[in-house]
Amino acid sequence: MAKNKADGLKVACSNKKARRDYLIEETFEAGLVLRGSEVKSLRDSRANLTDAYAAIRDGELWLSGLHISPYVHTRMDEQSPDRERKLLMHKREIRRLVGKIQQRGFSLIPLRVYFRRGYAKVELGLGKGKKHYDKREDLKTADAKREMERAFKDR
Repeated sequence: MAKNKADGLKVACSNKKARRDYLIEETFEAGLVLRGSEVKSLRDSRANLTDAYAAIRDGELWLSGLHISPYVHTRMDEQSPDRERKLLMHKREIRRLVGKIQQRGFSLIPLRVYFRRGYAKVELGLGKGKKHYDKREDLKTADAKREMERAFKDR
């Protein structure tokens, strides 16, 4: 598990494809409701955020698609690795998100799951899906930047 001393964060898992596939405009932090065995699996970094997304239903925020592998040293009958998990945010923040999500093309994408002061948190990004040509443009700019850095390094 990666540690970030400055923030006191311990990153359990991150969604590396999210910033490639979406243009993230704003980020939010939400608490994550977990069972005891899920917390232990997260501390072992046994989670996958690849296909996860967040949705608002009945004024509550839910995270779907987060796969947390079952913890080895617990009973197997009580674990469902792909269940929906509730996210904790203030009601006024959720209302603000509802307004932004209803705009065309916006969605909530989980960027990473981490521990802050012992509590499991999820960083959510409010973003729009990138088109194929946007992704190509990002690759071109990254290549150009890399080439410039190489040229300056050789000088």
